[in-house]
Amino acid sequence: MNKPELLMPVGNIESFYAAIKGGADAIYVGLKNFNARGRASNFNNFQFQLLINEANQNKVKVYVTLNTVIKNKEIPELLDTLWFLSKTNIAAVIIQDWGTFHLLKKHFPKLVIHASTQMANHNSNGTSYSQKLGFERVILARELTLPELTDIQKRSTIETEVFVHGALCYSFSGMCNFSSYLGGSGANRGLCTQPCRRFYKINNKKHLPFSLKDNQLIDFVPEMAKIGVASLKVEGRLKSGEYVYQVAQAYRKVIDGIGDIEDSRNMLKLDMGREKTQWFYAKNVKDAISEIPNTGLFLGRITSVSQNEFSFEANIDIESGNRLRIQTKKDSEQDSFKINEFSQDEDGIVTAQGTINGLKKGNEVYLAGLRQMKFPSKLKGDAKPMNQPMPFKLKKEITNKVRGFKPAKKGNLFVRIDSSDWLRKIRLEELDQLIINLKKTDWDSLRTDVPFIQKNKNKIWIELPQFISEKDIEFYKNLCQSFVKKGFNQFSLSHLSQKELLPNGSNFGTNENVYCYNDAAAQALKSEGAVWITSPFENEYDNLLSGANRNILVPMHFYPKLFFSRQPVQTGNGTFFDDTNKEFRKEVINGITVVVPTQPVSLLQYKTKLQGKGFNQYLIDLSFEKPSKHVFNRLLLKLKKSEQEQPSTTFNFKKGLK
Repeated sequence: MNKPELLMPVGNIESFYAAIKGGADAIYVGLKNFNARGRASNFNNFQFQLLINEANQNKVKVYVTLNTVIKNKEIPELLDTLWFLSKTNIAAVIIQDWGTFHLLKKHFPKLVIHASTQMANHNSNGTSYSQKLGFERVILARELTLPELTDIQKRSTIETEVFVHGALCYSFSGMCNFSSYLGGSGANRGLCTQPCRRFYKINNKKHLPFSLKDNQLIDFVPEMAKIGVASLKVEGRLKSGEYVYQVAQAYRKVIDGIGDIEDSRNMLKLDMGREKTQWFYAKNVKDAISEIPNTGLFLGRITSVSQNEFSFEANIDIESGNRLRIQTKKDSEQDSFKINEFSQDEDGIVTAQGTINGLKKGNEVYLAGLRQMKFPSKLKGDAKPMNQPMPFKLKKEITNKVRGFKPAKKGNLFVRIDSSDWLRKIRLEELDQLIINLKKTDWDSLRTDVPFIQKNKNKIWIELPQFISEKDIEFYKNLCQSFVKKGFNQFSLSHLSQKELLPNGSNFGTNENVYCYNDAAAQALKSEGAVWITSPFENEYDNLLSGANRNILVPMHFYPKLFFSRQPVQTGNGTFFDDTNKEFRKEVINGITVVVPTQPVSLLQYKTKLQGKGFNQYLIDLSFEKPSKHVFNRLLLKLKKSEQEQPSTTFNFKKGLK
């Protein structure tokens, strides 16, 4: 039986030593830039050299996370980082951005590449395509079922990596725009503000509709080993050294067949995370959402408070040095308390010396940490600093190649519709290209034999969805073939691997979900055959302008998908509000929960400005709009006149993407 690698998170020096002591086979770490956990301590170049040396001495592999999307102005800095990494003996680089991929393959071919979970590979089509491109490993989406994982393993020869423990994002990783929408701090930029952990008003009551319990798949480790999963990954680069050690020990025992799984489960009760779920693997998604915002092990409630002490229930034995969190305020605010002087009676009631402002009878008490385990806080050894950037001449040569684009094409207006009802509301002669994106169950109702569709056949693009489950691959492959047989051979892709579903001779473009934030990414997509490329919805004007590529489709009116999740949620009548009274709505499409704002993002007023800078391709996305001739005519007129649509927002376009 295959023995999978145990891969542990390292966000600081203490957790590095905890991972080694806990029995990790490999670790993943971030440098000071370009990693999806920007709030972790991470490592500068000199520290990283010391870390690699010590990891090698302990026969532990080091993977580096370069898994953010990259802005155009960051390409030179990214080249310096790749240059530095190419001089080390790291085991692999974990990436998300297609521009990073392009630079690695063209200029740093010796560096091994792993596809981050943010690349949204969720089926065997994605794994096989990644292998064709030269990835050595794919980190699969966390939302898979065990049968889906088993089928992917049977149909793949590339290494796969699976998250087995730790915090879960509500949205598919890499597909969340909510944090960015609320303030420009992009999740794909490593700056997520965790909107899924926030309270929202539903029917005038506060709820946590999107806060998932923590993942815990310890029971499935033997099965994952049996089907050939290469690596078991634990989440937690923002977690403490004691968390890393405790979790590593628990999974190490099961991987090595030491003791029974029950022992490891008991160890994991003290990881101080949230409540646990086995999620899609155990088909228990109904109880995967938690209304408890706190991390830590729930002990009980405050039973009494006096001037110099307080008492609380505890369902385990408390030790000196334990750390508590006590919820003294509304929502998720907590106070911390390190317990030193205390007594515990036969009923488990703990009386602790000291007090906290605002403490009241009934407040919830959580164990936040055991007696602090000691791990070194300084790296050992010595290393010769390698701080030299890439030679200027070489860097300039590469950046010039990256920026080598032909002049922009003539003006092109794309319109996207999500319902065949729109076909009776729009005038095809008013637009250049029509993208049709229907629900899976609605494709059969699309009449392609009617005269006005046949007359405009060359304008129509069939769009594939963001998520295609393993069992639906054949459905969409057959769908594409059926359209080609009818003479429709143009497709809009939501994932680059979907090009493998298309019959020979098909044309394709890539929509906003195939992220293109920089010229290097545009070069990568162009080299794969994309005839048009879309700017991501959360992109900013300054980043667009700083690139050389003007042949990019600029979204001018749209409802951004803030959450895109396989997890069902209850939101009353479908609408809900955040604490600033912004309104959002939920829809279910192809079994996927989608959250959008009730106000569109509209940039129509910037058309003249964009045109002056050489951008001539525009997208009006009518998805989530009620089909209406009036809406279609109004938006087209406003685009022509470069006038603002109200009410609307501009997302990050002006304020910027951090």
